[in-house]
Amino acid sequence: MKLYYATGTCSLAPHIVLLETGLPFDTEKVSLATKKTADGIDYTSINPKGYVPALQLDNGEILTEVPAIVQYVADLAPEKQLAPAFGTMERYRLIEWLNFISTELHKGFGVLFHPGPEETKQAARETLAARLGIVEKQLQKHEHIAGNQFSAADAYLITVLGWARPLKFDLARWPAVQAYQQRVAARSTVHAAMVAQGLIKE
Repeated sequence: MKLYYATGTCSLAPHIVLLETGLPFDTEKVSLATKKTADGIDYTSINPKGYVPALQLDNGEILTEVPAIVQYVADLAPEKQLAPAFGTMERYRLIEWLNFISTELHKGFGVLFHPGPEETKQAARETLAARLGIVEKQLQKHEHIAGNQFSAADAYLITVLGWARPLKFDLARWPAVQAYQQRVAARSTVHAAMVAQGLIKE
């Protein structure tokens, strides 16, 4: 498999899950400005959507979108318990959180990365604060976002929470979220993925 990524983006999430599985994979950096891969290939010929991540499977197929990629990868190594078994309520809870992170947190932070009226940004901050309140309540009861087991959803959540600092979005109002962020960031796979993508040094 090959993961196409760009530093500082949501492509960190599948990178973490891939490392958690222990399966072999390659990575290739993409310039979102030029839409070129590190090898000089037109990235839109790989992923017509033009954004990351994209995962090239062993059979050559391309899979996109974080919730889909992390579930696919998790299912390749069921013994790692990164996703509950199909058909269980726990699996649907995982899907529920992956979608919440994608639509409510990821997109919420995304507004703050782009130029726009301050009124729009303030409204986005307020909505994001309400959504983080939901996460706070969950993490007051559970060690991880979908329960007490690290899952593919945690790889996504730790990625999105990492955007708070560069955006100067203070997480101090949510102590359980802050404690979770510190706890999950200390995982060896999270650290290794961040190093590999150039987010931190060894």
